[in-house]
Amino acid sequence: MKYIWLLVLFAMTGCMSTKRNKEMKIEKEIHFSVSQERVWEVLTNPEQTRKYMFGCELISEWKVGAPMLWKGKTNTGEVIVYVKGNILELEQGKKVTFSMFDPNMNLEDIPANYLIMTYEVIAKGKGTILRLRQENFRNNETGKKRYEESLKGWEAIIPDLKQIAEQE
Repeated sequence: MKYIWLLVLFAMTGCMSTKRNKEMKIEKEIHFSVSQERVWEVLTNPEQTRKYMFGCELISEWKVGAPMLWKGKTNTGEVIVYVKGNILELEQGKKVTFSMFDPNMNLEDIPANYLIMTYEVIAKGKGTILRLRQENFRNNETGKKRYEESLKGWEAIIPDLKQIAEQE
């Protein structure tokens, strides 16, 4: 319930915008009152991602072609990979595009079942804009369901991401 009120507040204050379209592409723009460097750190540092990404740490060497693994603990304490992918494009500190696939979804591990995610971090005045784009839902099995689940996930993640970034 707290997330609903935060989303209403963000929408009213212009802190966040969301685009939904027929192509089942998610696009969000989030405004931060901190530096571009701080937002990038929160997006890429495993200690930070654990705080807002459901306990998962983002592990990568941060170079084009390198794997990206979202690792976290199950309820039994076992460490598993919740999401995997590869870096497709990287402009250090500013932009990253990567593929992503949940190996626990019982989907075939083929390129068509991978989503594509882009984080673009833009300095704006004394703050920063984060543009998120998640796409390729239409090209894979269970696309509509994954699209709806991703929308709900971002609604839960973004308020925490913003709060964590702006704490320090």
